[in-house]
Amino acid sequence: MAAITDLMTRPVYGMRQVDDLLSLHPGTASRWIDGYDRRDRHYAPVVRSETTGSDIVTWGEFVETRLLSEYRDRGASIQKMRPVVERLREEYKTPYPLTAAQPLLLGRDLIAQIQDEINLETELRLVVIRSGQLVLADPADRFYASILWSPDGYATSLTPDALAQRVTMDPLVAFGEPVVRAVRTSTISSEFRAGSSPAFIADAYSLDVDEVNDALRYELARAA
Repeated sequence: MAAITDLMTRPVYGMRQVDDLLSLHPGTASRWIDGYDRRDRHYAPVVRSETTGSDIVTWGEFVETRLLSEYRDRGASIQKMRPVVERLREEYKTPYPLTAAQPLLLGRDLIAQIQDEINLETELRLVVIRSGQLVLADPADRFYASILWSPDGYATSLTPDALAQRVTMDPLVAFGEPVVRAVRTSTISSEFRAGSSPAFIADAYSLDVDEVNDALRYELARAA
C-alpha cells in the first residue's frame, strides 16, 4: 500500500506537458490543478486542495486531470466539480480521491448525495440513475475503463485515448511518456515521418503493426 501511495505523489510531468498529453487547450491543466486568478478574483483549484504555485504535476494529479478531461466538452464549468472532490477527499482521507476505484465503485451513494446537495449540473455528474440504479456517468465510465487498477484499487497506469487502446502511460515506464510496450509513441511517429512504413517500424521495434498504428493514431490526435 505504501508503494502505491508513493506512486500517487510521484512527480512526473509539467503543466504544459499535461495539456499536450491530454490534448487540452494551453493553460487548462494549470487552471484545473492549481487554480487561477481572473479580474481580481481567485478561483481555487479542483485537483489540489489549495494553490501551491508549483508547475510540477504528480501522477495522482495527472490521473485526476485525466478524469476531468472526459468532461471538458460538456458545456459546464469544471470548477463546479470542486465541492464533490473536496468532500470525497475528506471522506477517503486521501489527496487523490478520484485516483482510487473505491469512490467510483463503492461510494456511488455518497457521490450521488454530494451531487444533490450542491445541485451539481447534470453534465458534470460522476454517477447517474439509470433503470433505478446508480451507475457511472458516461465520462466517468470511460475514465474507469481506461485505468489499470492495483489490487488496492489505485490507478497504476492508463490509456490516454480510447481510440488508441494499445497506448499506455505508466509513471514507472519511460518517465510517464505514452508508449506501446515501452516504445515511446513519439519515437514511432518520428520514424513514420522519416519515411518508415508501419510494417518496418513494427519489425524494427518488435511490435505488432496494430500497436504501431495506435501509436500513430494517438500522436496524430495530439497534433490536431
